[in-house]
Amino acid sequence: YMARDHGYCPHVVVRRKALVLEDVCDYPRFAGNPVVDEIGIRSYLGAPLIDRTGTALGTVCVVDVEPRPWGRSGLETIKAMAAELIEQIHRREDGGI
Repeated sequence: YMARDHGYCPHVVVRRKALVLEDVCDYPRFAGNPVVDEIGIRSYLGAPLIDRTGTALGTVCVVDVEPRPWGRSGLETIKAMAAELIEQIHRREDGGI
């Protein structure tokens, strides 16, 4: 269990855009996050889930305990995953499956 305000997802929700941290220790703002010490997270990639009303519902993210060069392909993949999930949510809201 982790407090909701820990981690990097709250930053993604507030920023309303993807966040790529190949090594969180390279960013003083993010290196002090409790998940670094508590869980050992060293790398983060996340994208917001924004519905058609403009509400940020949450994020899709991946983490690693080692630095990871996500690169442009990682960023595009996580953004595509977020878009697909939002489409599925909208289909369910519209009565589809």
